[in-house]
Amino acid sequence: MMNKIKTKIQKHKFFTTILQSTLIVALILLVIIMMMQINRLQGTARVINYAGIVRGATQREVKLEVTGNANNELIQYLDDILNGLKYENGNYDLIRLEDADYQQKLSRQIDYWELLKKEIQKVRSVGYRDTDIVEMSEAYFKLADETVSSAEVYSEKIAKILRVLEIFSAVIMAGLILLIIEQYIYAMNIAKKNKILEKKAYIDLHTGLPNKSKCEELLHNVEFIQDSLACIMFDLNNLKKANDTMGHSVGDQLILNFSRILRNVIPAKDFVGRYGGDEFMVVLYGKSRSQAEQIMEDLQEEIEHFNQCGNNFPISYAYGCAFSSDYTECTLRTLLDNADSQMYYNKRKGKLGNNQACT
Repeated sequence: MMNKIKTKIQKHKFFTTILQSTLIVALILLVIIMMMQINRLQGTARVINYAGIVRGATQREVKLEVTGNANNELIQYLDDILNGLKYENGNYDLIRLEDADYQQKLSRQIDYWELLKKEIQKVRSVGYRDTDIVEMSEAYFKLADETVSSAEVYSEKIAKILRVLEIFSAVIMAGLILLIIEQYIYAMNIAKKNKILEKKAYIDLHTGLPNKSKCEELLHNVEFIQDSLACIMFDLNNLKKANDTMGHSVGDQLILNFSRILRNVIPAKDFVGRYGGDEFMVVLYGKSRSQAEQIMEDLQEEIEHFNQCGNNFPISYAYGCAFSSDYTECTLRTLLDNADSQMYYNKRKGKLGNNQACT
């Protein structure tokens, strides 16, 4: 059973580890992609800003030229911006937007800008009245406006991608949180099952009492006993006879009946365990000799009452007692050994009937 649970735990741990690692890697990749998209979005925002500057500054340049105020520096400024928008260079930290529609409209705008610059030179030569500068300025404004709009559409595409990535990231994070919760619940259930199995490992299945392993666990304590403590060993009489003459089911019932009576009589805070096939170990905590003797008298009365009820095979037992108060220093193992020796001594001598008190 334990091996099956270990195998199940290992499989669960393997799959959860793989799933968790996959989700973490996916989340890391999404974060990297989101950072790249955010960087693109920031670059796009800068492009939109400068594309808008070109749109407005060109109108200003045209007005200056119409009024006879030539401004070559402004023209150079516009050239630099357009060159940066087209080829991702220059002094304005501009990026190239990898969008076909935007690039097409930007190229049309740049081409028309070259025509507009020629018209500006013409204005400087003959005056604006004999040129198409005003009409061309309006046409250029529309082209620049289309370029800005295209960049804004491209920016919205990036924003949509970011929103999708954010949703995926949130789903993955939710999955990781749920996985952590599931692992915690699973660990709690496994711990609960292990506790149940551990408890079962120390329980005698036939009587429901602690088994010999549990008894031995108590006896492994090598510390000297500090408080008043009594250890009693019981041995059922005639169990072999019951098995041989009436069958093992009668013998099993005899053990079960005695264990139930023993557990009912012994106070709940005290220990009652099945030490062997027909042997039982009792540890009384904080009991004086007279209190222990009273408990044994109560046990005898219960046994007599049980036997008088016409059971097929009456209960008969032998027992031996040992008290920590009789020793300067002793362990529970010392008391058990002495109680066990006394029980067998009395059993062999035929002195220990159900009525004999602890000595």
